[in-house]
Amino acid sequence: MLLFYLKGSAILNRLLILFLGIFCCSFSFSAVASQPTIKFPRIDNNVAYSMVETLPFTAADETISYGADSMQYALLWRAKKVNKVKSIENNLQYPLVILIHGGCWLSEYDIQHTYALSTELAQEGFNVWSLEYRRTGDIGGGWPSTYDDIKTGILASASYNSGEFDLANSVLVGHSAGVHLALLAGGEINQLKAVFGLAAITDVEEYAAGTNDCQKVTQNFMQGMPLDKPTEYHMANPSKQLLHIDTVILQGDKDDVVPAFNLDKLERKVIILDGAGHFDWIHPGSVAFNTLTQHLNGLAK
Repeated sequence: MLLFYLKGSAILNRLLILFLGIFCCSFSFSAVASQPTIKFPRIDNNVAYSMVETLPFTAADETISYGADSMQYALLWRAKKVNKVKSIENNLQYPLVILIHGGCWLSEYDIQHTYALSTELAQEGFNVWSLEYRRTGDIGGGWPSTYDDIKTGILASASYNSGEFDLANSVLVGHSAGVHLALLAGGEINQLKAVFGLAAITDVEEYAAGTNDCQKVTQNFMQGMPLDKPTEYHMANPSKQLLHIDTVILQGDKDDVVPAFNLDKLERKVIILDGAGHFDWIHPGSVAFNTLTQHLNGLAK
């Protein structure tokens, strides 16, 4: 009826169209801006991998290639605006989190199982630079190419967007096999602010001698056993290389995938969390995750 009534008035028609356009645009903007925050429920200790891989997540804001191979890319999750405002109000600058996922160095376990982890870190106020890399089963994967990918991907964060991120205010966070790579890279790229190892593989030679499924594939990653490749194992062993001075190992005492092994000999800070299992560290609803974020928040300046 309204449109019929205004049919004879060109001016009113134009005003109606303008009003509808502004209304629709405003509605569209509000729909995007009010994208709901994901609330991760609190959970018990020692969670299963199946609980992690089915978690909800938000998509990364950007994909950045750091090499020619399809596996050489980083996913960037931007810190949420509400936390950016809080950091400005408190005159704090949160470090960039450079995340290295685990998965026994195998191509079967890719970056996707840490999407929820990256999502919640971004909701906590951190920019997250999550690395994908070539692994055992990928063309070119294995030692030392996998490690070379990690170093290249880390350095690429410093050249992104005309130097938006600074290595001196970036922290490496690795999980499981990703810690093995993070510990080595942190010792070599010492400009980084800190390195956090979640359920860390710290001695690749001892790990290769183990009998669980993940330990058994160390031979494939290293393309041999320690007796066959002593030089390679020495270079690939965080326990025999110089580590970043600000390295923190976060370990659960219920971890049967990467059991704690002589962590004291690293001569770095070690925190053992009672009741935590291997995958607690990458579940945003866990006590282990809260422990990680407390330490990351402590690096804000």
